[in-house]
Amino acid sequence: MIFLIIVGLIVTLAVLKFIILAILFYPEIKATLNRDPAAYSFFEVLFLYQGLHAIICHRIAHFFYKIKLEFLARLLSQFSRHLTGIEIHPGAEIGRGLFIDHGMSVVIGETTVIGNNVTLYQGVTLGGTGKQKAKRHPTLGDNVVVGAGAKILGNIVVSDNSYIGANAVVIKDVPPNSTAVGVPARLTKQDGKKIDTSLDHIHILDPIMQQIEELKKRIEKLEEH
Repeated sequence: MIFLIIVGLIVTLAVLKFIILAILFYPEIKATLNRDPAAYSFFEVLFLYQGLHAIICHRIAHFFYKIKLEFLARLLSQFSRHLTGIEIHPGAEIGRGLFIDHGMSVVIGETTVIGNNVTLYQGVTLGGTGKQKAKRHPTLGDNVVVGAGAKILGNIVVSDNSYIGANAVVIKDVPPNSTAVGVPARLTKQDGKKIDTSLDHIHILDPIMQQIEELKKRIEKLEEH
């Protein structure tokens, strides 16, 4: 009888834990369901998505970091890294609704600031430059999407509603509602439209090719004259 009571208490506590997590991290779970067509249910995301688990661990580690328990914070962040393959420094400031898709090899540095409803794909690096203790990592605004393998380096700002293409290397500020692609990243026009969270990766225009096409048109006009 005592054994059954103990088992019942353990199960009850486990259920309560997941209910609390579901409430506290509802924006992140909802973001995953909205942006990942492979996510079929609320409970699948809660139990099986390593991106969500990394965010949960980060929230706890960030709390310890803010109250100056840096060693405990780093210990938890390293545990999360081994568990999920996602490295988030406990000093990073992250808004609500972050969606980390797949997530393997994502790195988020200490002084990074991430706004609300941001999407990061696998292999993304939000890295620092220099050895100073001050702000040395990027700031991402709201509704930013960063494609797989992209690197955003230094104390720069990627403004609201911007899209960073896969494997881009961003070392300069990106204005709002912009798309940046290439190495180093350049802004590209998308017929006056921004890339939204539908993430149509294959139809991103190359800014170099756009410039070449514009030059060709100018040459053709000059030849006509």
